[in-house]
Amino acid sequence: MSKLNNKYGPDNPHPLSTRKTELVWEGKYDEYGNRREVDIAGCAMPMQKIETIDEPASRLSQTGLFDAKKAHKDDFRNMLIWGDNKLVMASLLKDFKGKIDLICIDPPFDVGADFTLNVPVGDSKETIGKDQSTLEMVAYRDMWGKGTDSYLHMMYERLVLMKELMSETGSIYVHIDWRVVAFIRCLMDEIFGKDNFQNENIWAYKTQGATKKRYSRKHDNILFYSKSQSWIFNYRTERSYMQHKYGFDKDDFKIDEEGRQYRDTILRDVWEISAIQSGTYENLGYETQKPEALLERMILSSTNEGDLVADFFNGSGTTGAVAEKLGRRWIMSDLGRFAIHTTRKRMIGLQRKLYEENKPYRAFDVYNLGRYERQWWQKERLKGADEEHRKVVLEFYRAEVLQNANSPLIHGRKGSALCHVDSIDGLFTRDELKAVAMAAKEAGAKELHCLAWEFEMDLRLVCHEIEHADGVKIKLIPIPREIMEKNRTTPPPFLEVAVLEAEVVYKKGNTPLDPLLIEGKNKKSVDIKLTKFVPSLAEVPTKELEALKERTIKSGFDFIDFWAVDFDYQDGQPFEHHWQTYRTRKDRSLPTVSNHEFDKYPKKGKYTACVKIVDIFGCDTSITVEVEY
Repeated sequence: MSKLNNKYGPDNPHPLSTRKTELVWEGKYDEYGNRREVDIAGCAMPMQKIETIDEPASRLSQTGLFDAKKAHKDDFRNMLIWGDNKLVMASLLKDFKGKIDLICIDPPFDVGADFTLNVPVGDSKETIGKDQSTLEMVAYRDMWGKGTDSYLHMMYERLVLMKELMSETGSIYVHIDWRVVAFIRCLMDEIFGKDNFQNENIWAYKTQGATKKRYSRKHDNILFYSKSQSWIFNYRTERSYMQHKYGFDKDDFKIDEEGRQYRDTILRDVWEISAIQSGTYENLGYETQKPEALLERMILSSTNEGDLVADFFNGSGTTGAVAEKLGRRWIMSDLGRFAIHTTRKRMIGLQRKLYEENKPYRAFDVYNLGRYERQWWQKERLKGADEEHRKVVLEFYRAEVLQNANSPLIHGRKGSALCHVDSIDGLFTRDELKAVAMAAKEAGAKELHCLAWEFEMDLRLVCHEIEHADGVKIKLIPIPREIMEKNRTTPPPFLEVAVLEAEVVYKKGNTPLDPLLIEGKNKKSVDIKLTKFVPSLAEVPTKELEALKERTIKSGFDFIDFWAVDFDYQDGQPFEHHWQTYRTRKDRSLPTVSNHEFDKYPKKGKYTACVKIVDIFGCDTSITVEVEY
């Protein structure tokens, strides 16, 4: 074919000349030019309920004062889910497709953000640094690994899933800032349709900091879209107090309860709401926490009482807290353990407050995904690179690599202990632990070291069961992130997960009794005493690690932020909060003995109590203790 025939023009238009206006990023189309679909079926996974929390019910039912009908609005139990929100939403579709009335999200939008948090320790004003968890670090790397392209692809997949979950009268608010607002607006136009764009709301706030090179950036953007042309919107007004500069006629104003003059004005798309100030009751010390007044405006405007509200980047849990106060149901999820822990404490405190104020509330459950996406995703993409990854980990661990072990689950040996290294960026689950422990037992090992990037919540419970049944001592060792540093040759510290010990305290009336000296008939109630806690420092910045090691041994209790007891724990069932206590920013004290006086065992015999601790970094560990009643 001649060059003349290749010339583009009216009779031979260039392919780009016929394309419609659209936002294109790397990953939007496959190699053949086909639109990539979101793999909903491949991402859906069963969720595991790991905790049930109805704090006032557990605390007050002992005295017979608890009125369940007064405390609960209905049978719906709110949901707090730990995991990648893409997987969470795909898993929720089975039961919640088309059922969520409002979604409010505040996704990360700062590629250069520093994720080290300062968390308080002990009962003093001292703080120490907390790094990102490995899962958060890897997820953030995926989010921004290719700059805007990977961020847009991440947001596209999640917004598509959110639309599927929304009811026909539902709405979505996406909180972002100047870095990505133009891109996300185009993205949402494509997913939800330009006709379903309702507002770009401006949250204007006053904070410290200024620049002489440009106007100070003191606002964020909140994009408001509906799913259809029929959406819930409660017309709202706000009070504007008389100020002469507005030029209002004095006769237009009313008088409020404090004698000030005001008039009602239509709620505009510019929201002047103060950012959270340090020292206020609302401040939880969470870096990206948003004021409750901001979420209240969205929830009141776009839902009615009893509606279902969701936040899949929940952070400190502001969306759920406001939804609970306003009588809405909620679902929240986050990838970070620290976010889940912060939210758990916040919602328990709110349960207590609503009950004390004689207001109804809903119980909630904590879930996680049984298996994390990155295991199979990395295996597919890396095509067997796990073997090289395991070799690197074992070399840093100063362990011998076993090339021809009897089981593919055994990868190395250190001294007399066999070693298992989990897949790259995977989550080491209870099912995997059981399989690895069986392989170690069959090999005649008395000790097993399990190295992984991340461990499933409550895995120490399974370790305890295996050690008791099979006599194999198990160490759970997080793989330090430092081995991924370029040109590193010296091994970083490999530290075990937390060590926890506790004992049962038996009481007759208010007097503790020696359990060895009394008969079952005298055992009136049971409590738990913590006797030892040594936290894992896996998420502590390396520069602070050495200084903290000795303190964790001498003053391990200083690192406990929250602990709870299930006095009648059933293996394989969710942890039920019969009693819990935690530190707050105002009250840093923490008892080491429960004061529940549990006496609800159905008959004499042996029972199992489970003790769960969450440290100041958001990492949890659990053990069981035997109760003779």
